[in-house]
Amino acid sequence: MTIDFETDTTPELGPLPRGRHNLSAETVRESQRQRLLRAMLESVGERGYDATSVPQVVALAKVSRNAFYELFKDKLDCFLVLCEALSEQLLDEVFRPRGFSNWREAVRDGAQRYLTHWQSRPLFARAYLIELPTAGPRALLQRAAAYELFSHQFELVAAWARQQEPDLAPLRPLAPRFLVWSITELVTAEVAAERDDSLMALEDEVVWLIERLLAERS
Repeated sequence: MTIDFETDTTPELGPLPRGRHNLSAETVRESQRQRLLRAMLESVGERGYDATSVPQVVALAKVSRNAFYELFKDKLDCFLVLCEALSEQLLDEVFRPRGFSNWREAVRDGAQRYLTHWQSRPLFARAYLIELPTAGPRALLQRAAAYELFSHQFELVAAWARQQEPDLAPLRPLAPRFLVWSITELVTAEVAAERDDSLMALEDEVVWLIERLLAERS
């Protein structure tokens, strides 16, 4: 599932035409879904999850309450759909193959893209990193599943590193998970301290950590 806005400062979608129009029901439904997800992002990113309500979201989205419940079960369902879609986009942005011949160059590029992604999306950073863990057991399970996907990608990077540098020690089993949790918590701390506009300053430290845990020497 995709979200049709690349940053959370993308201009607001224009209104659908009133009265009779030639738009298909599918087009109208997708427009409503995009509006509601954007509104959920804006509300949670600015107010927090607990302070966000369905009436606030539908008012921001300029979509009816009935349309909301045709698309989502409740507030939590809408929020989790948003977070899952944006997490998938982040995973693709960081780990999509880009033709690097050296694994260390790929790590540097991935770290840059990861930090840029969060820095350019302050509402998403606050919604996902700060608010998602407060949304209950389902939210924690979804975050854990996302972390596992990121851990698997680090395992693939580690395997690539050992193809290019056979003298590396075997990968420690928990190293990929340590990476995901430690990097996420580091970024979360910066966002919580309202320093998310300077996340790129962490690049060298993030690269150092990835190389240290994935490329331990024998």
